[in-house]
Amino acid sequence: MKTILVPVGSSKNAKSHLQYAVDFAKAFGAKLYVVQIYNVYTKAGTMIKIDHILERESKVFLDQHVSSINTKGVEVYTRTFKGKLINTLDQVCNALDVDLIILEPRTNSIKDEVYLGKTSGKIIKRTQIPALIVPEGYVYKPIVKILIALKSAVIKKEGVLKPLSSIKNQFKAVANILLVKTPFHSKEDFELNDELLEIITNKTIAESPTTFQAVLEHAKANYPDMLCVVRRKRGFFRNLWENDTILKKDFHSTTMPVLVLSGLK
Repeated sequence: MKTILVPVGSSKNAKSHLQYAVDFAKAFGAKLYVVQIYNVYTKAGTMIKIDHILERESKVFLDQHVSSINTKGVEVYTRTFKGKLINTLDQVCNALDVDLIILEPRTNSIKDEVYLGKTSGKIIKRTQIPALIVPEGYVYKPIVKILIALKSAVIKKEGVLKPLSSIKNQFKAVANILLVKTPFHSKEDFELNDELLEIITNKTIAESPTTFQAVLEHAKANYPDMLCVVRRKRGFFRNLWENDTILKKDFHSTTMPVLVLSGLK
């Protein structure tokens, strides 16, 4: 893992989140891009061009933000970009060859009952960029135990497990896989390929109506340091997929980072 990107908003947690990102990047010897994406909506008859003003103010804000933490020798770059969030983020990540986005659950200071705000929710659900959602106020620590939750272990997309493999190897973590036997499963869903077998320490098969329910039950008994799930349009986030905002009452992983991989197929 060589390049990590952190989108910055205006939340109260922004400083501690950036410190986590720096500490995480240091563990990998990775460089860190701290970015802000803005868009300009002009009204009819507006004469003043404000693009350069927003760009300048955004860059000053990012530089001050970075200077407020201990960068610990990590290469940290600040960048501002104009455009629509998802399209611009996809382009930026491709251009910078980003391996992972580290996200705050809420990039703006919004209601406490919200787990994922609209901006983070859009990034998670409308891109295929691997992302690590870090709980608010979470202090960096090595990852010892990873819980990987899948409804199907069938992998057709090359390189999709790379972020998980990098994290597991870097921290020498135990990686346990929870395969969820739903009413619509097939035999092939539980056959692990060679790439997964190299990562996995233990395998558990659980019967549950959804992957989401199985994770909630399993995590309570096993206390993982990180949860790993995949983007699947009607998969883990099934109950949460309709809106970009996700409430804490609907998703209870507020005590550990969540690694979201791109779809396996």
